[in-house]
Amino acid sequence: MGKLGDWVIMLFRPLLALCLLLHATIAWSQPAWRPDKAVEIIVPTGASGINDANARLLQKSFQELKLVSTPVLVNNKPGGNQSLALVVLNQHPNDAHFLFYATATIFTNQIAGVTALHYADFTPLSLLLVDYSVITVAQNSPIKSMRDLVERLRGDPESISFGVVARGGPNHLAAAQAMRSAGIDPKKLKVVVFKTNAESLTAVIGGHIQAVVSSVSAALPQVQAGNARMIGVTAPQRVGGSIAQVPTMREQGIDAMGISNWRGIFGAKGITAAQIAFWEEAIGKTTGTEDWKKQLETNNLASRFLRSREFGKYLDAEYQSTRAVMADLGLAK
Repeated sequence: MGKLGDWVIMLFRPLLALCLLLHATIAWSQPAWRPDKAVEIIVPTGASGINDANARLLQKSFQELKLVSTPVLVNNKPGGNQSLALVVLNQHPNDAHFLFYATATIFTNQIAGVTALHYADFTPLSLLLVDYSVITVAQNSPIKSMRDLVERLRGDPESISFGVVARGGPNHLAAAQAMRSAGIDPKKLKVVVFKTNAESLTAVIGGHIQAVVSSVSAALPQVQAGNARMIGVTAPQRVGGSIAQVPTMREQGIDAMGISNWRGIFGAKGITAAQIAFWEEAIGKTTGTEDWKKQLETNNLASRFLRSREFGKYLDAEYQSTRAVMADLGLAK
């Protein structure tokens, strides 16, 4: 380059270093993002049940821990097999003041063609928990185990009516995967759709159907009341607590591990890295509280907090498993 070029570099090197230092100082001094208006947690189910209870506990913790200084509202938007709530979130791109309390129906609705909205159209913020699927029968049912259930189905696939709240929903898919593992064609299962898990459990207790496939938390009240009995749960190991005696399907030689009944938080599309970081920290702190741990323990829910990046990877794997089972059932569009 020559002596002149070397001299120019020596002259401007300190100036360049000073500019870089000033840039870093300015970036460091910029305040982290915080909500500056009301925050809305959109819940895809009604103002009752575990989804609503968990969302309201998040609301309470955000404010009691002073993580959010603006009002926090819970907006229940049931309808469209939970797709209406996603439409509401989609109306607020780039706005980090809207959170979506998501269930696995965000997959199944899109795969079944109920909605064109894909989970990748939104921003994954954190995984909260996993609510495993369970098969429940009436307390006086002659079906005592998954082996009894499978033998009945092998003799006559239509001899058992399964109550679900959504055809192609996570619980239905978990049952289909379990039956496929046991050598039974899941397309031949007799499925009866109810508006709520409470209705399906009432029907099984009354003898109108023979089994219900639901989340553990949905079946728990009737089991604790002595009206129903769980015969198999999709968890990798026994859940513990009040259902510690319920065997897993894996223990009974049945593979039902590919579909999880997870719950997580999404943000709108297009929010910034700083906004994602804020909600990761805030949600992480709320899931570490004693109130949150107690609520999950009471409902036999498995805590599983994942940050945005890890949650995104989890979603990709779960989506592929869900699509495969739905295709097997002929439910994928």
